[in-house]
Amino acid sequence: MSFTTLISAGDLAAHLDDANWVVCDCRHDLANYEAGRSAYTNAHIPGARFLHLDEDLSGPKTGINGRHPLPHPITLTLRLAALGISNNTQVVACDAHGGVFASRLWWMLRWVGHTNVAVLDGGMDAWAASGGALTHTLPAVKPATYNPTPNMRALADTATVARGVGGALCVIDARSPDRFRGENETLDPVAGHIPGAVNRFFKQNLAGDGRFKDAAALKTEFAALLGAHAANNAVHQCGSGVTACHNLLAMAHAGFGTSTLYPGSWSEWCSDPLRPMVKGPLAQR
Repeated sequence: MSFTTLISAGDLAAHLDDANWVVCDCRHDLANYEAGRSAYTNAHIPGARFLHLDEDLSGPKTGINGRHPLPHPITLTLRLAALGISNNTQVVACDAHGGVFASRLWWMLRWVGHTNVAVLDGGMDAWAASGGALTHTLPAVKPATYNPTPNMRALADTATVARGVGGALCVIDARSPDRFRGENETLDPVAGHIPGAVNRFFKQNLAGDGRFKDAAALKTEFAALLGAHAANNAVHQCGSGVTACHNLLAMAHAGFGTSTLYPGSWSEWCSDPLRPMVKGPLAQR
């Protein structure tokens, strides 16, 4: 059995010694570059490999391509192979932040053609609550071979968003409602949102226990958000293409078809003062 969206702590524990399974620890703190690596060094799920948001799950910044641009797909898959991940590996991504950074890896693996990837539902808290073991011992890693099959249709660029927003496309912004309205912006130099976008704060995907809501609830909520748009006309964005992946994961778990990521997101959009930008609660639901 393969896992393609979410996996419980119990199911992961049952496969922890499976040689074809690899856990990837994606813990991170946007305000502390070394926080995730330090947490991993101190204690991690046995056998887990560490992936850093900026070093492994992002590419070079140019000043106009957003805060977390995607790496080249070959660069990504070379890194995966070095960690012992092949095309047939069952990957489990985890973090301690409700799945935010783990979902970035989940989406990126799907982008390069890897379907056997799931996010640990509830993250490190769920693992600890289940009595899961932790270690500070680094795993012995045997490099593998990975042959990527990138799906470039999984991406939307700025021009595509500009042409389709408010019309053919449903652009879904995963940032908090205050940042969507243009208030309390601390990460990007310009506050506001893309005209015509709708707001779905990624934390709305989670239940009170920190796990994802059940698929039926998520399906109802996203159907209301999409309105007349088909799921394959949804384009997800946030500040830099990270939390948007949480909404992509939630939609996949709910049973919707393929939707798309705008990787540059608001941090790319607002880098050009000629692009339209608005503030306020318009199109928020």
